[in-house]
Amino acid sequence: QVQLVESGGGLVQAGGSLRLSCAASRIIFSINVMGWYRQAPGKQRELVARITTRGITNYADSVKGRFTISRDNAKNTVYLQMNSLKPEDTAVYYCNAARDIPPRYESWGQGTQVTVSS
Repeated sequence: QVQLVESGGGLVQAGGSLRLSCAASRIIFSINVMGWYRQAPGKQRELVARITTRGITNYADSVKGRFTISRDNAKNTVYLQMNSLKPEDTAVYYCNAARDIPPRYESWGQGTQVTVSS
C-alpha cells in the first residue's frame, strides 16, 4: 500500500497563497497519476488538479489560473501551489496517487486543512 504524507495546509487570508506537498513512499509498482482533491463541509469530495507522470495536467474550472500542480517524479512528490485564495477554497485537501494499469491501485493521504478567511 502506497503511503502518502501531506503538508503545507493552514490558515490564510483571502488573496494569499499556500503550497501543499505530498510525498509518496512504500511504492512497489509505479504511480501513474497524482493529484489533489478537496472536501468542504457538507459537500462531496471533488477533484482540484491532477498530473500524470508525463506532466499532463487537469484542473477544476474553479481553480484554473490560480492553482498550479507540479510533480517531482524522482522524489515521488506532488505539489499544489495555490494563489489568489478565496474563502470558497476552504476545505480539507487530500492527496491521491493511482496506477491505472495492472496491477491497479489507488491511495489517499490523511488530508490537510486549508482555511481561507475573508
